[in-house]
Amino acid sequence: MEVKLDKQYPLDVDAARAWALLTDLKATASCMPGAEITEQLSDTSFKGGVKVKVGPAVAQFGGTVDVIEAVAAERKMVLRGKGADKGGSSASMDLTAIITPDPANPAHCVLNGQAAVIVNGKFAQFGGRMMVQVSDMLLAQFVENFRQTALTLPAADGSSAAGVASAAAGASATAAAAPAAPVVAREINGLAIFWALLKSWLGGLLGKKA
Repeated sequence: MEVKLDKQYPLDVDAARAWALLTDLKATASCMPGAEITEQLSDTSFKGGVKVKVGPAVAQFGGTVDVIEAVAAERKMVLRGKGADKGGSSASMDLTAIITPDPANPAHCVLNGQAAVIVNGKFAQFGGRMMVQVSDMLLAQFVENFRQTALTLPAADGSSAAGVASAAAGASATAAAAPAAPVVAREINGLAIFWALLKSWLGGLLGKKA
């Protein structure tokens, strides 16, 4: 089963910091609940995994992520990921992510993402509509973590409006006001996903009866 996604997420962070985070695959992967990069195989290939928890049961997916293209001038990243679990389910994804500045506000940008996801095995039984809903929920968590993490990165030289005098006087205040690193869940809570799907199904059923 194939699912295609085309999303745009406005971020209250400048494009330079968002791009710096996007090109750090280990840091970017940590923004997705349950995902992590465990080994760097080459300059463009990484090994990683995802944990999915449903009640006391935990499923572990392992696979690889390859950087197909990275164009700094366009802030464009093309990734290809594939993985499988011990139960025989497998998935692959081709993702194109582009950071575009907000012309009206240099301190803001937009994260654009286009993906084609192919799922085989038991997870394909959810159907395309439910897979899109699950993806939307997980991506919302990822984008919020990505936003918070990007805000903790140092700004590029000259991007701050503070002057030299105020910088020296307000160094401690700046440090205190710096955003804290986000607390990211170590595994995807499958029970929350299940309840979200159940509510969606019931809502659709009641809508049809009405």
